[in-house]
Amino acid sequence: MMIPTGEATIGPFFPPRYVDEGANDLTVFEGRKARGDVIEIHGRVVQEDGAPLDNLIVEIWQADAQGVFRHPADPRHAQADPGFFGWGRAATDKEGRYSFRTIRPGAPAGRQPHVNFMVMFSGLLRILKTTMFFEEGMDPVLLAVPASRRSLLIAKSNYEFNIRLRGESETPFFDD
Repeated sequence: MMIPTGEATIGPFFPPRYVDEGANDLTVFEGRKARGDVIEIHGRVVQEDGAPLDNLIVEIWQADAQGVFRHPADPRHAQADPGFFGWGRAATDKEGRYSFRTIRPGAPAGRQPHVNFMVMFSGLLRILKTTMFFEEGMDPVLLAVPASRRSLLIAKSNYEFNIRLRGESETPFFDD
């Protein structure tokens, strides 16, 4: 009998309580309220056949209301909103639903306002990354996607952003 090694298993494996309570609320950081318009981004994560994925981890990161990322790679990071951390995590429920309370981001230099998503799930061989936009436009990342598939990256008017992992309407995912 062979015992699987770390290389022979598929993971990561998430315990039922992998996400801390409140990790999906980006509107308050260290007791300070974020500046900007508060919105709720929500959606479902489903498989090719539409079946929901329970306990899938969804992470987002985004710029603040002025388009500044709280990260040293952003030349303006010292000007970032002190009440906005810019990163959050949520787990899907049994219906595949997730939600984030956040602020509507501003446009970083040379980009449209957007929210970056990362999806992790037991059994996925790689972390999936995608981007949600608020509208069509001349963003270089959005323009890298074939025109017929760009609408899959545009949030609905109520900030709904559904993610399909496979199939004809698969969400476009990006490599680093």
